[in-house]
Amino acid sequence: MTRTFPVTRTDAEWRARLTPEQYAVMRRHGTERPGSCALLYEKRAGRFACVGCDQPLFEGKVKFESGTGWPSFNEPLPGAVESEFDGSHGMMRTEVHCANCGSHLGHVFDDGPPPTFQRYCINGVAMYFIPA
Repeated sequence: MTRTFPVTRTDAEWRARLTPEQYAVMRRHGTERPGSCALLYEKRAGRFACVGCDQPLFEGKVKFESGTGWPSFNEPLPGAVESEFDGSHGMMRTEVHCANCGSHLGHVFDDGPPPTFQRYCINGVAMYFIPA
C-alpha cells in the first residue's frame, strides 16, 4: 500500500509488536489456517479490535457463524475498515484492512445473512476481544 495511515510503524516496529503469524497475515497479506483461532468461538458481548493499533473494528453482536473457519461479521464499526480490490491468487475479491494502521484483516463477500448480506471474513490473529 502506498497510502499513509494515521498509525505508521517501521518494519522493525511491526515485527516487534506482532507475533510471526500476525506479521505474516497483517503485513504480508497472509491467511491463518481455518479453524485455528480461538476468536472463531467467541460469543460474548463486546468488541473486536485490531492487534496492530487497538482500533475497534467490529461489535460482537454482528458476528455470526459462517462455517468458513474464520470469524465472520455483518458489518464493521463506522470508519473502522477500508476495502480495495484484491486480484491475488487468481481470485477477484475485496480485501479489508484497518483504516487506522492499514493492516490486512481479511476479505468481504456478498454472501452474508440479512440485513447487510455482507460477510466480513476476518483473520482471528489480526484481532483481540474486549468484553463488554
